Amino acid sequence: MRSASATWSVIADLVAETVAQSSALSRDEAVQAMSAAEAVGRMLIAGGHLHKHPLTLVAGKVHCEITTVSGTAALTLEENLNPVPGATGADDFTIHLPSPAPLQEQVKAVADGHARLSDAAPPVPETKAASSGPLIDLEALRRAVTHR
Repeated sequence: MRSASATWSVIADLVAETVAQSSALSRDEAVQAMSAAEAVGRMLIAGGHLHKHPLTLVAGKVHCEITTVSGTAALTLEENLNPVPGATGADDFTIHLPSPAPLQEQVKAVADGHARLSDAAPPVPETKAASSGPLIDLEALRRAVTHR
Protein backbone atom coordinates (compact mmCIF):
# COMPACT_ATOMS: atom_id res chain seq x y z
CA MET A 1 0.00 0.00 0.00
CA ARG A 2 1.40 3.37 -1.05
CA SER A 3 0.25 6.95 -0.99
CA ALA A 4 -0.88 8.52 -4.27
CA SER A 5 2.48 10.34 -4.51
CA ALA A 6 4.49 7.18 -3.92
CA THR A 7 2.30 5.26 -6.38
CA TRP A 8 2.82 7.93 -9.04
CA SER A 9 6.57 7.78 -8.46
CA VAL A 10 6.56 4.00 -9.04
CA ILE A 11 4.47 4.41 -12.21
CA ALA A 12 6.76 7.18 -13.48
CA ASP A 13 9.82 4.96 -12.96
CA LEU A 14 8.14 2.08 -14.80
CA VAL A 15 7.33 4.33 -17.77
CA ALA A 16 10.82 5.87 -17.83
CA GLU A 17 12.58 2.49 -17.63
CA THR A 18 10.38 1.08 -20.40
CA VAL A 19 11.11 4.06 -22.67
CA ALA A 20 14.83 3.94 -21.79
CA GLN A 21 15.16 0.57 -23.55
CA SER A 22 15.16 2.41 -26.87
CA SER A 23 18.37 4.05 -27.97
CA ALA A 24 16.28 6.50 -30.02
CA LEU A 25 14.27 7.74 -27.02
CA SER A 26 15.26 9.69 -23.96
CA ARG A 27 14.56 8.46 -20.45
CA ASP A 28 14.74 12.11 -19.38
CA GLU A 29 11.92 13.01 -21.75
CA ALA A 30 9.73 10.33 -20.18
CA VAL A 31 10.63 11.60 -16.71
CA GLN A 32 9.73 15.16 -17.76
CA ALA A 33 6.39 14.06 -19.21
CA MET A 34 5.51 12.11 -16.07
CA SER A 35 6.59 15.06 -13.92
CA ALA A 36 4.31 17.35 -15.93
CA ALA A 37 1.42 14.94 -15.28
CA GLU A 38 2.21 14.31 -11.61
CA ALA A 39 -0.49 16.47 -10.00
CA VAL A 40 -3.28 15.10 -12.17
CA GLY A 41 -1.82 11.60 -11.89
CA ARG A 42 -2.02 11.75 -8.10
CA MET A 43 -5.65 12.91 -8.41
CA LEU A 44 -6.41 9.97 -10.73
CA ILE A 45 -4.88 7.57 -8.22
CA ALA A 46 -6.46 9.11 -5.11
CA GLY A 47 -9.88 9.23 -6.79
CA GLY A 48 -9.68 5.54 -7.72
CA HIS A 49 -9.80 6.31 -11.44
CA LEU A 50 -6.70 4.24 -12.28
CA HIS A 51 -8.56 1.18 -10.96
CA LYS A 52 -11.01 1.37 -13.88
CA HIS A 53 -9.21 3.37 -16.57
CA PRO A 54 -5.56 2.63 -17.36
CA LEU A 55 -2.77 5.05 -18.02
CA THR A 56 -1.37 3.72 -21.31
CA LEU A 57 2.19 4.00 -22.59
CA VAL A 58 2.52 3.49 -26.33
CA ALA A 59 6.16 3.15 -27.42
CA GLY A 60 6.59 1.55 -30.81
CA LYS A 61 4.96 -1.87 -30.55
CA VAL A 62 4.69 -1.64 -26.76
CA HIS A 63 1.18 -0.94 -25.54
CA CYS A 64 1.43 -0.91 -21.73
CA GLU A 65 -1.76 -0.36 -19.71
CA ILE A 66 -1.06 0.62 -16.11
CA THR A 67 -3.75 0.31 -13.47
CA THR A 68 -3.75 0.42 -9.68
CA VAL A 69 -5.36 -1.76 -7.03
CA SER A 70 -6.22 -0.72 -3.50
CA GLY A 71 -7.84 -2.04 -0.37
CA THR A 72 -7.65 -5.67 0.67
CA ALA A 73 -7.17 -6.79 -2.95
CA ALA A 74 -3.81 -4.99 -3.00
CA LEU A 75 -2.57 -7.13 -0.12
CA THR A 76 -2.93 -10.40 -2.04
CA LEU A 77 -1.53 -9.44 -5.44
CA GLU A 78 2.04 -9.27 -6.63
CA GLU A 79 3.06 -6.15 -8.50
CA ASN A 80 4.73 -6.33 -11.86
CA LEU A 81 6.99 -3.30 -11.95
CA ASN A 82 9.56 -4.53 -14.42
CA PRO A 83 10.08 -2.46 -17.55
CA VAL A 84 7.87 -3.78 -20.32
CA PRO A 85 10.05 -5.54 -22.90
CA GLY A 86 9.88 -4.66 -26.57
CA ALA A 87 10.53 -0.93 -26.62
CA THR A 88 14.10 -1.25 -27.92
CA GLY A 89 13.06 -0.45 -31.49
CA ALA A 90 10.67 2.38 -30.61
CA ASP A 91 11.37 5.79 -32.07
CA ASP A 92 8.39 7.57 -30.51
CA PHE A 93 6.24 7.31 -27.39
CA THR A 94 3.04 8.78 -26.01
CA ILE A 95 1.55 8.56 -22.54
CA HIS A 96 -2.24 8.42 -22.74
CA LEU A 97 -3.88 9.67 -19.56
CA PRO A 98 -7.38 8.51 -18.67
CA SER A 99 -9.87 11.37 -18.65
CA PRO A 100 -12.77 10.54 -16.32
CA ALA A 101 -15.64 13.03 -16.11
CA PRO A 102 -14.68 14.81 -12.88
CA LEU A 103 -11.10 15.45 -14.05
CA GLN A 104 -11.49 15.99 -17.81
CA GLU A 105 -10.51 19.68 -17.74
CA GLN A 106 -7.43 19.08 -15.59
CA VAL A 107 -6.30 16.11 -17.70
CA LYS A 108 -6.83 18.06 -20.94
CA ALA A 109 -4.82 21.03 -19.62
CA VAL A 110 -1.93 18.76 -18.65
CA ALA A 111 -2.04 16.82 -21.94
CA ASP A 112 -2.11 20.05 -23.94
CA GLY A 113 0.96 21.25 -22.01
CA HIS A 114 3.34 18.44 -23.01
CA ALA A 115 3.91 16.87 -26.42
CA ARG A 116 4.31 13.33 -25.01
CA LEU A 117 1.01 13.41 -23.07
CA SER A 118 -2.44 12.79 -24.54
CA ASP A 119 -5.99 12.69 -23.21
CA ALA A 120 -7.16 10.86 -26.35
CA ALA A 121 -7.97 7.16 -26.27
CA PRO A 122 -4.85 5.13 -27.04
CA PRO A 123 -4.64 3.38 -30.38
CA VAL A 124 -5.60 -0.28 -30.49
CA PRO A 125 -2.43 -2.38 -30.36
CA GLU A 126 -1.53 -3.94 -33.71
CA THR A 127 -0.32 -7.24 -32.28
CA LYS A 128 -0.03 -8.86 -28.91
CA ALA A 129 3.48 -10.07 -28.17
CA ALA A 130 3.96 -13.27 -26.20
CA SER A 131 5.38 -11.25 -23.31
CA SER A 132 2.46 -8.85 -23.16
CA GLY A 133 -0.38 -9.17 -20.75
CA PRO A 134 -2.04 -7.44 -17.86
CA LEU A 135 0.17 -6.28 -15.02
CA ILE A 136 -2.55 -7.48 -12.64
CA ASP A 137 -4.23 -10.88 -12.97
CA LEU A 138 -7.87 -9.77 -13.04
CA GLU A 139 -9.21 -13.29 -12.62
CA ALA A 140 -7.09 -13.82 -9.51
CA LEU A 141 -8.33 -10.49 -8.19
CA ARG A 142 -11.97 -11.47 -8.80
CA ARG A 143 -11.43 -14.82 -7.07
CA ALA A 144 -9.75 -13.14 -4.10
CA VAL A 145 -12.55 -10.59 -3.74
CA THR A 146 -15.41 -13.09 -4.12
CA HIS A 147 -13.67 -15.61 -1.86
CA ARG A 148 -13.81 -13.17 1.08
